[in-house]
Amino acid sequence: MSGRARLTLAAWGATLMASGALLPLVKPATWIFTAAFVLALVSGVGTLARRVPLARPLTLLAQTAVTLLALTVIFAREQAVLWLIPGPRAFAHAAELFQAGADDVGRYAIPAPDTEGIRLMLVGGVVAIGLLVDTLAVTFRKAAPAGLPLLALYSVAAGLSGGGAGWLWFLLAASGYLLLLLAEGRDRLSQWGRVFGSAQRSGKPGSSLATGGTAFSLARTGRRIGAVAMGVALAVPLALPGLDGGLFGGGSGEGGAGAGKGGTISAVNPLVSLQDNLRQAEDREVLRYRTNSRDTNDLYLRLVALDQFDGTSWKSSVRPIEDVPPQLPWPQGLSQNVQTTEVTSNFVASEAYVQKWLPMPYPAGRVDISGRWRFEPAGRMLVGDDKQTTAGARYQVTSLDVRPTSEQLATAGPAPEKLRREYTKVPDSLPADVRAAALTVTKGARNDYERAVRIQDWFAQDGGFRYDVEAESGTGVQAISRFLKDKKGFCVHFSFSMAAMARSLGIPARVAVGFTPGTTQTDGSVSVGIRDAHAWPELYFEGAGWTRFEPTPSRGSTPAYGRESTPTGTATGPAQPQQSASAQPSAAPSASESCTPQQRRLGDCGPDAATGDASSDGSGPAPLSVALISLAALAVLALPLLPLLWRTRVRARRLGSDGGRGPADTAARTLAVWQEINDTAWDYGVEPDEARTPRNTAERIVRLGELHGESADAVHRVARAVEEVLYAPRPVPAAGLAEDAGRVRAGFHAGADRSARLRAVLAPRSAARLRWALSSWWSTTTTRLSPHPLLHRLRRP
Repeated sequence: MSGRARLTLAAWGATLMASGALLPLVKPATWIFTAAFVLALVSGVGTLARRVPLARPLTLLAQTAVTLLALTVIFAREQAVLWLIPGPRAFAHAAELFQAGADDVGRYAIPAPDTEGIRLMLVGGVVAIGLLVDTLAVTFRKAAPAGLPLLALYSVAAGLSGGGAGWLWFLLAASGYLLLLLAEGRDRLSQWGRVFGSAQRSGKPGSSLATGGTAFSLARTGRRIGAVAMGVALAVPLALPGLDGGLFGGGSGEGGAGAGKGGTISAVNPLVSLQDNLRQAEDREVLRYRTNSRDTNDLYLRLVALDQFDGTSWKSSVRPIEDVPPQLPWPQGLSQNVQTTEVTSNFVASEAYVQKWLPMPYPAGRVDISGRWRFEPAGRMLVGDDKQTTAGARYQVTSLDVRPTSEQLATAGPAPEKLRREYTKVPDSLPADVRAAALTVTKGARNDYERAVRIQDWFAQDGGFRYDVEAESGTGVQAISRFLKDKKGFCVHFSFSMAAMARSLGIPARVAVGFTPGTTQTDGSVSVGIRDAHAWPELYFEGAGWTRFEPTPSRGSTPAYGRESTPTGTATGPAQPQQSASAQPSAAPSASESCTPQQRRLGDCGPDAATGDASSDGSGPAPLSVALISLAALAVLALPLLPLLWRTRVRARRLGSDGGRGPADTAARTLAVWQEINDTAWDYGVEPDEARTPRNTAERIVRLGELHGESADAVHRVARAVEEVLYAPRPVPAAGLAEDAGRVRAGFHAGADRSARLRAVLAPRSAARLRWALSSWWSTTTTRLSPHPLLHRLRRP
């Protein structure tokens, strides 16, 4: 293989290896096959253009033209001229796809669906980077600067994935760049020739040295240096203190050094500054996030649960904390019968937001964050250890969107006795009017769920309460009594009062403090400001676990199970068939016509078009796509077996013909068997020496291969037959040559250890002949395509 061909292949591979960091961003990741095909096409055109040879700018122009044609066929075939040539309609369609892709990137959290717009952005971006790498490394022979676009490709993936791609993707991208540098170094060293003379290594057995063997030694040294440098780059940051895992950040979010597995969380009241935050004239952003939740109205971000009410204040109990597990335990009391949806959200906290509790949707199932964080199981909270705060934190939370029905809550069984005792405690100093108000509001309710809904609606709608952030603050029993009398206050008063009233009725309750979901921005992210700080009650229902209610008017959102859904208490009738909405014609504009990007992000446009197209008709993926993906997967799986398959085919061809039809057939048959014996010896470590006579070669194979008995005699018999066909005027056909070849192979197999046998079968050394054949074919083909030498000299400047 020539130096430029090797460089071209290395540039193609390095680009794909660097783009591997993009794979976790989109599911399914089948776009990589399209990008690899287009990039291979562009690389092939560049190879042909450089063989002509064309001027460097013309080579780049040809590759760019092929890129446009390929992308047009894939993404804008219907709008193109003759389904191939991009015209104004094709460019307009591509612009629309690109804009749709940008909207989808802002709309979806990672991993995003493989929409047409996102696919265009990924394939186009990878091919553009690959074209730039090919131009720098191959056309201009400057492999080192080609690392900049590769770094840009990896950095984009790392940024979109929330601050860092995994170490495996970094290792893959770095290995691709290293291979590119080594390919260029080998090409340069091969041009030095044989001037150093030592450590010579031939291109193939028995041939003279065509290029410098010292080049091979120096290239091998370069590979070792590169591997060591990469290992140092990966290992040293992990060992240095204070870097939090170096390039890749922290691990799984577990407690930091010195944290241990024990410890307690102190009872610190987080409500000291809540009212001041709500009074801020300017709503400063505390964090921003992206989520794949279609409805963020219920995505409250919870900091801490206050479960202890001593009459003067609500506060968090002193509880043991532990390291953050990779998977948080299943939420307490949540039954598998309740509908849940997994939601993934990526958060970035402001540098100015300093808090020891981590804002998370409830209930969180998995948290990926670096730093010294600890987990408190009872409240499902993450708290910073050893001065760890949220300032500048980047983290990902996988949580459950729990949606119990009103019937499930109404029929919930009794809470566990231990939990009920702890979470229904009220101080002796609780004024009588609090319980009296609770009994009055819930009069006639038949279960705890109806009581909870009536208390919530009394505060939010029916009781004449008014939201007023200027109201006098306080969290004790006197503040609750004053609030029930004055009927004005802010979220602290509403949540604490409802929780106290629920406890007075024997319903387990606590108060959660955190943030309402925030405001969706034009780029699809959600911004949470300081004035989104909020408090809300959580009531426990067996089967649904801790369940949010919203008694504060004009703040947050009332959960679906609390909106005019109080069950009647009678049995629910059988489900009646409903006529499909899509069965009737509608004069209203479709979602695609009337739905704005903002409405799409808020989930107000009905089912997602991309999702509906993919699944509503039940047809599934296109058969052609399935076939192409299956073929690609089979090709990848079969790639390691190619040497074995090729060797098996060659052996069958050499030993399978009958021969004996004439002198020419006899000679071909004998030489084929001899070639098979030589390759068998090579597969087991005896390299062929084409400079020796058949008799000397046979002696060498027997000696080095340590053959004995029938296998040694078989080698000598075939060698004599070769001498017969090469030197005798009328060669006499020899019988049983194929059987002799089998005896030789059995002798090598019996004398080899297990690793040598596996190597001979799965990775036969004689498969190098295939590479030589391809290289010879390539050289012959390019020579035929090359212009006349005189024209070549005239083109030189």
